[in-house]
Amino acid sequence: MYIIGENIHIISEKVKEALTNRDREFFMDLAVKQVEAGAKAVDINLGPRKKDFAEVWPWIIETIETVVDVPLSIDTTNVEGMEAALKTIKKAQPILNSTSAEQERLEKIPLLAKKYGAKVIALTMRSEGIPVEADARVTIAVEALIPRMMEIDLPMENLIIDPLVLTVSGCQQYCPHLIETVRTLQYAWDPAPNISVGLSNVSNAVPNENRPLINRVYLAMLMGVGLQMMIANPFDKEQNDVIRWIETKDTSKPLAKVYNKIAERIAAGEEPQLEDFDLKDADQSAIWKTTQILLNKVIYADSYLLN
Repeated sequence: MYIIGENIHIISEKVKEALTNRDREFFMDLAVKQVEAGAKAVDINLGPRKKDFAEVWPWIIETIETVVDVPLSIDTTNVEGMEAALKTIKKAQPILNSTSAEQERLEKIPLLAKKYGAKVIALTMRSEGIPVEADARVTIAVEALIPRMMEIDLPMENLIIDPLVLTVSGCQQYCPHLIETVRTLQYAWDPAPNISVGLSNVSNAVPNENRPLINRVYLAMLMGVGLQMMIANPFDKEQNDVIRWIETKDTSKPLAKVYNKIAERIAAGEEPQLEDFDLKDADQSAIWKTTQILLNKVIYADSYLLN
């Protein structure tokens, strides 16, 4: 699994404070720790930064490249901010996060990626929003995103399709469709584009104590349909266990066996079954309940684990 570390994000109060204070040590330490925890790239989300992008992006790129050599993901809606960052990067091939199928962004951002030899994350979203159905999201990829990259001769290996994970709290119907989008995208073009998701988006607006479990169960489902790249928290050791168990087909522990079974069921186009779980075990019971909300079988509520 190629993990793009998500922890340098402006929604974090610590990140916000460190950015205000231009605290180089904070960002250097956080970047190094993410890489040490298994991140193969580091996402940098500073928001639009409309007023100070010309100063802040070069500053943070230089700061982080002082201590790590991995690719940096430039996560902003500000196209000028993207270019300010790209001009500064001197090490690994950068990633632009992101474009969409909206006309203005699709016109500008792929050209920027080509100019600087960057990869680009492309969202399956048009100006009217994000479609629910898997087929509609795949259609955006094959009729808008991929043709645009071909039009400007951007190498297919530099395109990363993001079919957009949305939260189970409020957008529950999107969760199973996202799984099928990931499955289908791998066969929608030859050569197949890279596919990545923002894993933790599935648990946005969920009580903090439940978020890691929802993320891990969804991850097992997505790995079942072939996901190999994601923006996620590399510090979640239990998440990293799930990745290792599924990648190595390790079933030596009860939870390892359960997560592998979830991935196997989803890979086969099936749903997890009660018989796959020992409901006397509290952890397995919680995982079973989580599969049911993610597959839209049981209506999500913050108290779903208590039912």
